[in-house]
Amino acid sequence: MNKGSTSMAANQTGADVAGARPVRDEDAFDVAAMAAWLAENATPGSTEAELVGVPEVRQFSGGVSNLTYLLRYPGGDLILRRPPGGAHSKGAHDMGREYRIQTQLGQFLPYVPRTVALCEEPAVIGTPFYVMRRLLGPIPRKDLPRGLVLDREQTAALCRNVIDLLVDLHAVDLAITGLGDLGKGEGYVRRQVDGWSERYRRARTWNVGTFEPVMRWLADNQPPDRPHTLVHNDFRFDNVVLDPESPTQPVGLLDWELATVGDPLMDLANALGYWIQADDGRHMQAFRRQPTHLPGMMTREQVVAHYCTRTGTGVTNRDWAWYQVFGLFRVAVIAQQVYQRYLAKQTTNKQFRFFGVAVVLLELRCRRIIRAAGRMAPETANAQVGS
Repeated sequence: MNKGSTSMAANQTGADVAGARPVRDEDAFDVAAMAAWLAENATPGSTEAELVGVPEVRQFSGGVSNLTYLLRYPGGDLILRRPPGGAHSKGAHDMGREYRIQTQLGQFLPYVPRTVALCEEPAVIGTPFYVMRRLLGPIPRKDLPRGLVLDREQTAALCRNVIDLLVDLHAVDLAITGLGDLGKGEGYVRRQVDGWSERYRRARTWNVGTFEPVMRWLADNQPPDRPHTLVHNDFRFDNVVLDPESPTQPVGLLDWELATVGDPLMDLANALGYWIQADDGRHMQAFRRQPTHLPGMMTREQVVAHYCTRTGTGVTNRDWAWYQVFGLFRVAVIAQQVYQRYLAKQTTNKQFRFFGVAVVLLELRCRRIIRAAGRMAPETANAQVGS
């Protein structure tokens, strides 16, 4: 294992931070105004950074939703999150909600970054924003960070530990967090199907499929609601920060924008919607965004079996087919929303120009799973996943 490039030296510049790039013109903001506001409004004791002067600012290029920036201050780095430009769906990009979740959940789940300040006044930089401490450590994105080499056994340990992080989140006692009001009670599955179907219809462009047969199947075959837990709703390797000294161990979980209270199996299915493994076809491999193809990584089926074993959850193969289709459909909706913004020239990020192809591939994959579920023999349909 080579850990030489996973730690952060104090004298590095923002250009040395993995994923940090010059700020795109369309995503620039008034740094001096932000710095002045932050110096006056940071929660006392929330950061070791010296909030003096104007920080160096870089932009992390990997996100497709809220924008994320590195603020380099003397004494420590901070992270700023804000919405992108353009029209937003109702309830999306709620900085206050994301800040509250991190602030309250962070008291009970040590992987949540500590918050520093929330600005809900758009006049400061043009949008609301919040600032949090930066967790130091490598983040697995499309591939492992440069200089980090793991053998098969270490990769397997990393995979287990990351899935166990999701298990830990789902095990948090909702009552003690003060976040129970994020949930809307029974009907979570139905609301998710209806909501994501509506979003797709609004975002659909002429050059992608309708997804109508998939949406009808999801609506007609919904499983009953399971006991609710806190759910992250965007759980991926590139939202996990690893320990610089022991990089198979997570130390942080980022991006709480979509977190809520709901069905934990839907959270798992949403995570597996991004899970492209080694035996997936070359077209799907082109859209891989995390290193789930590496030797030692679990397959999707193995992830489900591991999760069910750790949590004592039971789910049939037929029911899991529903969850799997929903997870893939949800990823397709997110990709299509971003692709629509790209076509409308609300973003010039060139990584988005092929998202329409991903949407088409995901619809085909959903239909294949639906056909296979319809052919399941009764004994297969009722078998427990992973048995």
